[in-house]
Amino acid sequence: MEPRRDNTGNRRGRRSREEILEVASRLMAERGYAATTLSELSRESGLPKSAVYHHFRSKGGLLSAVMEHGAYAFFQHMARAQQHPPREGSARERLGWYLRRTGEVFLANPDFLRLHLILVMNAEAAEAAEVERIIERVRRDGRAHMNHMIADSFAEYGPEIAQTVADRLDYFAIAGFDGAFVAWQADPSRSMAEAMDLLTDAVAALGESMAAGLRP
Repeated sequence: MEPRRDNTGNRRGRRSREEILEVASRLMAERGYAATTLSELSRESGLPKSAVYHHFRSKGGLLSAVMEHGAYAFFQHMARAQQHPPREGSARERLGWYLRRTGEVFLANPDFLRLHLILVMNAEAAEAAEVERIIERVRRDGRAHMNHMIADSFAEYGPEIAQTVADRLDYFAIAGFDGAFVAWQADPSRSMAEAMDLLTDAVAALGESMAAGLRP
């Protein structure tokens, strides 16, 4: 008989890696990348610095893993929240359904989004070139997702018009999301749902005007 393989060490290693990622995500989102030290990370997680180096090699490698992990989880949440979009209703109603659920995902994942915007707006991650690539990919994937939401909402106008509207408005809508999240961070009493309704009104009005002009 073959000896039974002991996976206890592997499970413990995966658990410590997840614990480091969770604590690092929170600390970096609260303080920024530069202000988060490995000593603080060790103290908060209860794991030695050697565990960080074992799993991530460097602080830059840890940041890369935090962003990779956060982006994967964020888009997984987004996909689950928007599994069954409505097929009936106006473009404004369908877009409102998408944006309200996206706002809910934002509120459920504030650490990742906060850290993402911190990194977008400064050069803290300069020592980790791979982080810049991850940030670019997150922005690209986010814009592609917004493009899909807008195009699907305007499907009643036909695929070509719907896609043209989406291509013209996806960047504007992403900027609206970023602004709404920053405003909520500055003043948590502000309603993200209300911000999403206002963004829906703006994008829907612009899109309907564009669609009307594009019709033969």
